[in-house]
Amino acid sequence: MGAGSWGTAFAKLCADAGREVIIWARREEVAANIRERRRNPDYLPEAVLPETVTATSNPEEALDGADMVAIAVPSQTLRENLTQWGTTGAIGSDATVVSLMKGIELGTGKRMTEVIVDVMQVDPSRVAVVTGPNLAGELVHQHPAAAVVACIDEDRATVVQQAIVTRYFRPYTNDDVIGCELGGAVKNVIALACGMAIGMGFGDNTKATLITRGLAETARLGVRLGADPLTFAGLAGLGDLVGTCMSPLSRNRSFGERLGRGETLEQAQAATRQVAEGVKSCLSIRDLARDCGVEMPITEQVEQVCHENKPVKEAMVALMSRDTKPE
Repeated sequence: MGAGSWGTAFAKLCADAGREVIIWARREEVAANIRERRRNPDYLPEAVLPETVTATSNPEEALDGADMVAIAVPSQTLRENLTQWGTTGAIGSDATVVSLMKGIELGTGKRMTEVIVDVMQVDPSRVAVVTGPNLAGELVHQHPAAAVVACIDEDRATVVQQAIVTRYFRPYTNDDVIGCELGGAVKNVIALACGMAIGMGFGDNTKATLITRGLAETARLGVRLGADPLTFAGLAGLGDLVGTCMSPLSRNRSFGERLGRGETLEQAQAATRQVAEGVKSCLSIRDLARDCGVEMPITEQVEQVCHENKPVKEAMVALMSRDTKPE
């Protein structure tokens, strides 16, 4: 459900694993291109999709008979999309719902699986998360990668794992849904900060510092919310964080670079066709951290740059001027 870069890449991955896949696209012209030309020119024009992938702009048609429903829409549109799709009761009684999204809902502070459970009225044990260092532009070229399938039902996680494993994609299972989702959401905010540093001309020391301290504040929030701290040392934590912060393919890093070069949020948004999830999620993550009494200084500064017109240079000075303390 979703024909953006990640949704398209995941559909190809499932097909390469031997599955029959239907992509739901919001626009019929996108669905028609996938059906007739085996391509999605708006997002991954170089990727040729297997014959076992088709597409529709009708959500009922896409959901009908599916034993696994993977959702890949912008995180802040999830609730609206689920409502419009009429998903309550629209999927099979034992179908697995897979969240491919990485964000925290504005206003509620809910993780994406919590929104799915809330709207779709499904048992939490039926909802899984696929996350990790999975840049769509690399996966469609079958570059070797690994990921995590997280679900509180370990047997269901294994079913999803077996449904998507290929010779180039190695998924691991995990039962820490909270930690895996938080790792995926917060890394987008830290990637914005890394992008800003790159845009300002700073080097690898700065990036390494932001990645390491970003991981620390992610883990602090995760542990407060009940996550396993070891999750943040794995693919859903450090792996996803490094991939997103270091790769020029990352939308959040690229967006941050524009801000670091002096562009306004509006200018960066106008030049970027795809959603940089961290721009909106930094608000909800900041609020969640404040509610939990967790200190997240990088997230705070990114939010101020994105939404309070704080100059990037001032944000960097604020981070470097904080009181010294033990690591």
